[in-house]
Amino acid sequence: MKHYHFTIRKSKGIAYILLFVVFSLLPLLSTAQQSIRDINKSTLDAQPYPCLFADTVRPKTATLLFVGDLMQHGPQIKQALQPDGSYRYDECFEQVKPYIESADLAIGNLEVTLGGEPYQGYPCFSAPDDYLWAIKETGFDVLTTSNNHCLDRGKKGLERTLLMTDSLGFHTLGTYRDDEERSQRYPLVLTVNGIRVAFLTYTYGMNGFEVSEPNVVNVIDKAMMEEDIRAAKAMHPDVIIAIMHWGTEYRLEPDSYQRHYAEWLLEKGVDHIIGGHPHVIEPTEWVKEEGRIDPHLVVYSQGNFISNMSLPNTFDGTMITLSIQKVGLVTRISNYDCKVVRTTRPNYKLTIIK
Repeated sequence: MKHYHFTIRKSKGIAYILLFVVFSLLPLLSTAQQSIRDINKSTLDAQPYPCLFADTVRPKTATLLFVGDLMQHGPQIKQALQPDGSYRYDECFEQVKPYIESADLAIGNLEVTLGGEPYQGYPCFSAPDDYLWAIKETGFDVLTTSNNHCLDRGKKGLERTLLMTDSLGFHTLGTYRDDEERSQRYPLVLTVNGIRVAFLTYTYGMNGFEVSEPNVVNVIDKAMMEEDIRAAKAMHPDVIIAIMHWGTEYRLEPDSYQRHYAEWLLEKGVDHIIGGHPHVIEPTEWVKEEGRIDPHLVVYSQGNFISNMSLPNTFDGTMITLSIQKVGLVTRISNYDCKVVRTTRPNYKLTIIK
């Protein structure tokens, strides 16, 4: 290793010269430094650098509202029928409409087809088109269509339902005319107030009906779901939410099937789960994961939002509002609100009971 030694030779003559040069330059250096300070100050004042830095940490918030099953049984259809042959539902949603309209994004499960006349309820649902108009006017933005009643009117019913929802500007997910449409529209990723939200949805089955080609229905299948979760991640969302149609009807607790798939979905990268199908309210759980700031939300069943069911506990459903907040690279649920909504008789008005 080389060592460098610096030797300073003493010389009075050279020292005097150096001192003269330094003192001569001091005024210039002082002026230059002052100019630099002035330039820097004016540049910072003129350019929005502080705002640019602040934008990276300024919180972004989006409110997502979820409801359960939007159903239409025979008595509901009869009640809505008007003398001129039209159907009116505006009074049904009157009390809940302000909450739904105020959300940045409102999501519901459309558990009927819009298969055209004759209109009927259970067991093979086909609701009037006016019902969909009322849902739109109430403020809903997104409808899931993969549920056990999506094939109640076969291929025609599935495709006509999509025709109607498309015509009214809904975002839908769960059923598709063909594979190409599915690849273009699914996973559904929406940007809400600067937050990218990916939605997935699946059903346990279709009441024994077979899908007619080339139609596609999202069913609970691990191979399909794992591929879809990968596709969702590739779209760089801030949060992934799975809306699941699963469970045992009228059961007040989640069954082993729901618990198994909830755990599996979270392991694969889903952030939160919203469930339905049992037609009753089931528990909500917050699941902590080691190394994760935000716990996972698992809603096993929201119950019915509107229906004519009369079995115990089927009158009520939940209306859940999530405030999703993003600060920098961290996205979390900053607020959770749950209201219980009851379908009252005989006019099927939705009433918030708590």
